[in-house]
Amino acid sequence: MKKIIFIVFVISAVLMGCEDYLVEQPRLSQSSEITLSTYNGLDNVVAGAYSPLADGTWYGAYYVLNAEMRAGNATIPSNTDFTSGRMTLARDLTYSSNATSGLWGYAYYVISAVNNVMHNLEGKDVDDVTAQDLNNLKAESLFLRALAHFDMVRLYAPAYIKDKDAPGVPIILKTDETATEQPARNTVAEVYEQIITDLRDAESLIDPDYVRSGMADSKSVASLPAIQALLSRAYLYSEQWQLAADYATKVIKNTNYSLWTADEYPDVWGMDVGGNEVIFEVYGATANSYDEYWEGPAYMTDPEGYADCAAHEDLVDLYDAGDVRGTMFRTDPGDVSGSQWTTKYPGKGIATPDVNNVVVLRLSEMYLNRAEAIVNGASVSGVTAKNDINAIRAKRDAPALTGAVAEELVFNERRLELAFEGHLWFDYARTNRASSISDRPDQSLAANSYQWALPIPKRELDVNENLVQNDGY
Repeated sequence: MKKIIFIVFVISAVLMGCEDYLVEQPRLSQSSEITLSTYNGLDNVVAGAYSPLADGTWYGAYYVLNAEMRAGNATIPSNTDFTSGRMTLARDLTYSSNATSGLWGYAYYVISAVNNVMHNLEGKDVDDVTAQDLNNLKAESLFLRALAHFDMVRLYAPAYIKDKDAPGVPIILKTDETATEQPARNTVAEVYEQIITDLRDAESLIDPDYVRSGMADSKSVASLPAIQALLSRAYLYSEQWQLAADYATKVIKNTNYSLWTADEYPDVWGMDVGGNEVIFEVYGATANSYDEYWEGPAYMTDPEGYADCAAHEDLVDLYDAGDVRGTMFRTDPGDVSGSQWTTKYPGKGIATPDVNNVVVLRLSEMYLNRAEAIVNGASVSGVTAKNDINAIRAKRDAPALTGAVAEELVFNERRLELAFEGHLWFDYARTNRASSISDRPDQSLAANSYQWALPIPKRELDVNENLVQNDGY
């Protein structure tokens, strides 16, 4: 049984800033109570709860780029005088409780915000507000809560396949003024169960045509396809193969989405609004106080910017001749750095430093999820794993596969397609593979290494005696 955890949260801070809820324990202010008392106030809180996803500890940079660095898709430039030195920790895997990801505080901050919304929806269907309006708010809140728990359990806990009974992260289902409880870590299996429960509930509540109004990017907020796509991923990570395939199929059949063509592929990454393959993304905007600016992905991967995150030759060398994905790299002027650089974060051309959207869910992943699920025993009428992978490869001008499709081939295709989008590290972990990096044998990891799970931040351990640290740290 899952524990109901009571924590404190100040609503106004969702829109203005962030404090770690396990460190700071302020009480709800009167203005926050007023915010929670109206539908418009609750609606604004949900809108604001998307903003912290753009923080540097999350999709604003390091959750994605550090994963690429740890896994070997990315590296520090071969000319080290060319870099600012911000990626050393991820490259060398020198993590400790004092030097680890700060995602913990921001993710629970979002969870706290949406919990407050969900526990204050009752009775707000008055005037022009309908029951469906409230259901849509709850569905968005459930989606964000599920995403936050999911990203944390991937980062701070062993993969499901390695030990589903190992400590995961605390499941937070309720926010309360008293803040008397110190949450223990639920098991990995319990966290996945809660993630899936939240997403299934969200799926049942949301209007299929609902898209939050007033947003610059309709792909940057929850929708029915985004919920279903995240469900497919959660089922894949928890090895529920048939359900992973079924939910991928729901999204693939949605005519609002289509795979980018080879002609489109090089130019879609700097768009202000996600293209026809994007299901959910984090919107880059200078007006968002959580945006990392100089340390955002556009500047971190720019050889004329901070130049901290170059493409590893192990990745660049994998692409077939003619595959458009192999053209998504560049050298710097004069090739001073001695490295190549991804062009998936070109910036929008609107600021210095430039901002970039970060794709979280897109259609090609659904084809890959379904292919992997089929290889592992799932069945979808009229669909084969080979056809799903070739559907992607045809759109990338890559040669079609002709032989049998096994797990290793699907894994490799995911690496080709989803490079620099933050997947490879987690794909290694969840499939119980050892990693191997050609020029960094000391950073290659055995499948059973404790380092697949990052340490819990020391500040959290200091204020919560019920938290236990991961083995090895």
